[in-house]
Amino acid sequence: MPKSRSSLLTRRGLIAAGGALGLVAALTACGNDSKGEGGKDTGAAASGPWTFKDDLGKDVSTKAKPKNIVAFTGTAAALYDYGVPVKGVFGPTKTADGKPDVQAGSMDISKVEILGNVYDQFNVEKYAALQPDLLVTNTWDGSYWYLPEASKDKILGLAPAVAIGVGRDATMDKSLQRTAELAQSLGADMNAKATVEAKARFEAAAAKVREAAKANPGIKVLVGSGSADLFYVSTPATSADLRYFQSLGVEFVTPEKTDEGGFYESLSWENAGKYQADLVMLDNRTGTLQPEELKAKATWAGMPAVKAGQITPRVTEPVYSYDKCAQLLENLAKALQSAKKVS
Repeated sequence: MPKSRSSLLTRRGLIAAGGALGLVAALTACGNDSKGEGGKDTGAAASGPWTFKDDLGKDVSTKAKPKNIVAFTGTAAALYDYGVPVKGVFGPTKTADGKPDVQAGSMDISKVEILGNVYDQFNVEKYAALQPDLLVTNTWDGSYWYLPEASKDKILGLAPAVAIGVGRDATMDKSLQRTAELAQSLGADMNAKATVEAKARFEAAAAKVREAAKANPGIKVLVGSGSADLFYVSTPATSADLRYFQSLGVEFVTPEKTDEGGFYESLSWENAGKYQADLVMLDNRTGTLQPEELKAKATWAGMPAVKAGQITPRVTEPVYSYDKCAQLLENLAKALQSAKKVS
């Protein structure tokens, strides 16, 4: 097993793309107080108890509906889209020039306390000062995403925690449903016009991807992430987004032998051309190399898809709201529609 490292690239830029360790907890169905999509808010009243069964299989309870919520940035951004505010965030929130990170979605980052912008910088003292009622994050592998190993127990001792599955055994539609159920239990109105329209848009976008994949068969898609020394080829088997795209008919390059953890195969740049593809989905997160920065890598420049300009961003850690995932699917559909067989 790889050791825990504080490097921005290894912990944030790569693990979710795929190197989180360990086995996956069985993902469970619905929160105890939710009736599912489109129903009325069945979460407990502010003065009554609140419970939610998360995707680690844990029944999480508080004496009243949580108000002081702290969440991983991407999860906070999803809750924001449903009208559920958070007090603090941890994870990629602000870029070096002060702008919102891609994972912050539409969230106003000036109105949240940033407890740590990169892995291993979670400020436990600031977290305690927020008097948190609930901590929310994702889980890729049965652990709480982005909680530093050294301070994890202390953090989890300050407030109950909920994790939404986004890795193995999850699919994008399921992760969306579970995030929406959590938002609903926290007071979100799932009948709000914006939410209803976003879900309809997501469903239409999913149909567009299915149609594009069917109309342009045989297009092989490689999912990659670039660092200074290595190129990482992700398997579609261990991430909710790729598993869902595959169910819509997208054909992925599957690495022959994934690294320990089972999320990707790491290749030296000399061997980065090992797999040929017609379309490359490239990790869009801050801290990973983007097309302009990759031009100097000869093996990158020599890839058939790259030569043909058939590169599209991969939102490696999606904001699991219908609004954001609809946009993501629409972009994928366009990329598939225009891709030509080049490998």
